[in-house]
Amino acid sequence: MSWKAWRLTTTSAAETGELAASLAGLAQPGDLVVLGGEMGAGKTAFAKGFARGLGITEAVTSPTFTIIREYAGGRLALHHLDVYRLDHLREVVDLGLGEMLDEDAVMLVEWGDAVLPALPDQYLDVRIAFGPGDDDRMFEMSGRGGAWSSRSRLLGEAVDPWVAGEGPLSC
Repeated sequence: MSWKAWRLTTTSAAETGELAASLAGLAQPGDLVVLGGEMGAGKTAFAKGFARGLGITEAVTSPTFTIIREYAGGRLALHHLDVYRLDHLREVVDLGLGEMLDEDAVMLVEWGDAVLPALPDQYLDVRIAFGPGDDDRMFEMSGRGGAWSSRSRLLGEAVDPWVAGEGPLSC
């Protein structure tokens, strides 16, 4: 299946949150968002903005030590996972991610790129890297599988304010 990848840039944690909130506006029940990037790159800042974009008003914190935090009260609930501390793919499977992908929620997985074989094959892939300035972040984002890929045009419109130099890449 063909899909597009976008190269995006933000210049602050607040702008990273705005980007994530824009994407949350496109989220549908049962969606999965996989976040990857180095420690401190902005995965939790992205999660906070995403939750805000869903209409969640509760303070969002990193689930590094609890592994899963659940937030309700928005247009959709958010299952926020951080799998950094898990040692084996079996531990991810044991969490029952399939049951958490329900019709009333979106799942966002920090460090999800490390456990892709244990995740469903339809997701929004968001890779975050440090940029040239202290607060700059570079993103590479793509829809994998039909659920997000079918929203390619809408994704492009949502991320347009942050498109870096080359714009969307056809893959």
